[in-house]
Amino acid sequence: MKVEELVRASLREQADDGVRPPAGFADRVLTVRRRRRTRAIAGLAVATAAVVAAAVGVPALDGGGEDVRPASERQPGDVVAHPDQSPPRDLIAAGNTALAAFYTTRTTDQPDGDKLMTRTYGLLDQKTGKYEKAPKKWAWIDVAPGMRTAAVLEGELPARRIGLLNLITGKVERWIPVNHQVAGVSWSPDGSKLVATAYSKNPDRLIDLPDDLPDNDPQPHGSRTGFFVVDASSGDVGAFRELPQKTAGDFGFFDGNPREDLRWSRDGKLLYVQLATGADGENRAWYTLKGDKTKAPAAERYAGWPEAGLSPDGKLLASNGDAKGSPVLDPRTGKEITTVPGQQLLAWADNKRIIAWGCDPEKCGGKGEFRNQLLLVTVGSKKVVPLSDFRKASDAYPGRWSPMFAAR
Repeated sequence: MKVEELVRASLREQADDGVRPPAGFADRVLTVRRRRRTRAIAGLAVATAAVVAAAVGVPALDGGGEDVRPASERQPGDVVAHPDQSPPRDLIAAGNTALAAFYTTRTTDQPDGDKLMTRTYGLLDQKTGKYEKAPKKWAWIDVAPGMRTAAVLEGELPARRIGLLNLITGKVERWIPVNHQVAGVSWSPDGSKLVATAYSKNPDRLIDLPDDLPDNDPQPHGSRTGFFVVDASSGDVGAFRELPQKTAGDFGFFDGNPREDLRWSRDGKLLYVQLATGADGENRAWYTLKGDKTKAPAAERYAGWPEAGLSPDGKLLASNGDAKGSPVLDPRTGKEITTVPGQQLLAWADNKRIIAWGCDPEKCGGKGEFRNQLLLVTVGSKKVVPLSDFRKASDAYPGRWSPMFAAR
């Protein structure tokens, strides 16, 4: 009997005895095996047996024998690409990372003279493996690692409750009420916590100032009040930490980014705000979970704008790029190690491969930053694997789409 059959048979026996392993456990074990062929089969068998003996949870098969694992786990292959799709319709993934969602933005004039920016999300349906247009009521979505749950905010922001949306059933399993209205939420790297950023007004609304000249456009504003951390499993809301934005610049106008949400460090121990105009070229302001200003962690001291940031093993750091390519730095020294194709480094697929916006240098011929597609690039190699078609709008998603990645 093959190792795969042994693992699944053992799990079925455990289920028959009333000890049910976690959903998709067998296939997660086997996926790791397939990705790491060099590991000894004996070591895998011992580890599997030890976990199976103590496993409890929900089986991967329903009563009718139907596979109920999420699509991101059912999809075979290290790289799942659809270079003929933009916006994507089917799951895109590479290594340990998948495209969990994407969004487009639209700005509309309001009756009071304001302008309102809203997002339209394409969210992965974990039943079908396809990206489906999310309900309009979801004004903000952030997908947790593992891609089984998303945090959602409803209505015009800021919202008074946080929803935890099951990406397999499509239903909100829990609403978490909050005392301070929030306009952004972000999952911690391990998926155990959320940081919620509170605002007194919608940061995505441009306001028509009453005393301004009639010909002047509506203006951005600073309305962040602070943040708090939420325990995802219990729903417990931590203490509110005040962290107000500067409300106006030297000439009475707000000159920052109206949306300045809190985000997590790679290890989940600190929080930071990406700065539009930081002092002395500072890209990020760092805070403890209690809201105290602090220094950047050593591994992220040289972090800039790229969303990819620090590699999973902490040995490489994605840096700011352009149409010619993007540097990869030594995070300890800030010195450039190499350059990879791609103008925006978005997410690490593993310790050596990065998902980026860009264009295969052999095909694009320097046509500029607006002709780009999702690419998988490798540190130390010129190899480029297209993951999507070139970015463009569609009838369902007007405007250029922006990707959102999560660990799968």
